[in-house]
Amino acid sequence: MWGKRLVSIVLLVLITALNPFTVQAQAQPPEIGSKTAILMEASTGEVIYEKNADERCSPASITKIMTLILIFDALEEGKITLDEMVTTSAHARSMGGSQVFLEEGEQQTVETLIKCIVVASGNDASVAMAEHIAGTEEAFIAMMNERAAGLGMTQTRFEDCCGLTESPEHLTTARDVALMSRELITVYPQIIDYSTIWMENIVHHTAKGSSEFGLANTNKLLKMETDFTVTGLKTGSTSRAGCCLSATGKKNNTDLIAVVMAAPDYKTRFVEARALLNYGFSLCRRYEDTDPLQLPEIKVKGGKEETVALKYEGPFSIVRTDGKEFSNIEKKLELPDFLEAPVEEGAKAGTLTYYQDGEKLGFVRVTAAQEVEKASYRDYLLRMWKRFCI
Repeated sequence: MWGKRLVSIVLLVLITALNPFTVQAQAQPPEIGSKTAILMEASTGEVIYEKNADERCSPASITKIMTLILIFDALEEGKITLDEMVTTSAHARSMGGSQVFLEEGEQQTVETLIKCIVVASGNDASVAMAEHIAGTEEAFIAMMNERAAGLGMTQTRFEDCCGLTESPEHLTTARDVALMSRELITVYPQIIDYSTIWMENIVHHTAKGSSEFGLANTNKLLKMETDFTVTGLKTGSTSRAGCCLSATGKKNNTDLIAVVMAAPDYKTRFVEARALLNYGFSLCRRYEDTDPLQLPEIKVKGGKEETVALKYEGPFSIVRTDGKEFSNIEKKLELPDFLEAPVEEGAKAGTLTYYQDGEKLGFVRVTAAQEVEKASYRDYLLRMWKRFCI
């Protein structure tokens, strides 16, 4: 009896060791003492961990993530440029809290003010940019709320552009903060060029003369020891909000977002965000197809050309957040017998689907690599003549 049981145990161990889906000593989520938190994979938006993620809280300066989205929207749309000069108003100059001490009438470039917002969390710089883009801070706030609604941030209401307000209506959630953080780092990855600056000097040019001012990053996670690369993103703290942080990190080509809100003290937000990111990276596995199947040409019925070349719409990659490894990947190319002319460049022609042990992982579209016009009567005659002459 014991012999049979021993054999069964050995077989079970062997099966477990050979099973590619087995996760050895899977990490457990960290203990989070802050009121609310969430951990999100950036490329998919998949939530790996959450705690009271839909509880509305004051965001303090994490508000500036949306301000930055609108700034980069304006840059993308060509409404402003990085070297464009921005004049500080009396209203912008009057902001308290975190500031870079802009004087009324002082001019700085858009890029300098981005640094002031991202690195030093300058409230005055935020309002100066809001007024420059929208004319007034109120008009800019309306843009912020509209953009938030477009991202599905259903529990968010902005009352100012920097988070300094004491309004009890200025609220968001950890989930909504993760959504806007994801938008910023995926749509505008250049934000990392600014959010990873540790210290930098700017120069104030005023009627009193020129003077240097040092910007020091409020995100102390940048200097903490980690097993991943810290890429940002934004801190916030007020008496109403407590201590908040939206932290972003990268490892093995995977980006994660950890949001911690209403932390009990200054250090806890960094410690807990780091713990969440470590936990997430211990689970994340990325598969990227660097050698997709070679595509044939496909026949075109009624086309000026008889065949058309194909291309993939883009590379295929997928992230698992359950700790399981990728192995035994199978690819299935599905194409029709022909395409009907006319064929537009980029027209869908089929799919390359990826499987792992029978589980569908995803697919990438196959499209026409060029345009093929519909054949005319003359084209048919010319084609017949060429064949006759061969």
